[in-house]
Amino acid sequence: MHELPSWMRKTLYATAVMNILAGLALTTSPGRALAGLPDAPAVFVLTVCLFVMLFGAGYLATARSGRDERMFLWLSAAGKIAFFLILTTLWVAGQLPAQAPMAGSADLVFGMLFLKHLTSTR
Repeated sequence: MHELPSWMRKTLYATAVMNILAGLALTTSPGRALAGLPDAPAVFVLTVCLFVMLFGAGYLATARSGRDERMFLWLSAAGKIAFFLILTTLWVAGQLPAQAPMAGSADLVFGMLFLKHLTSTR
């Protein structure tokens, strides 16, 4: 297994912080409102927050190890880009306010950075 370049480790640290803070913020109604996301039953909100923070922990662990965990990075890239596309699609359909895809735009950037790394290395 190869080592991650330093820019990718920094990217993983940054997205780890973002995911962990977002997961915590989304547990609150004001946090969801700021992101343009609706209130939902607690079981759904907390499940989403759990997965956001678990991925954050995965980003942190991968950054700390420095190992190129390609399967995790492919899943992460797909998940981040898909999340942005979901928010954008729901905004276009009139089901979410414009701030939802804007709040998710960092996920698009991180997803694209993950893809850049994955497609430039073998």
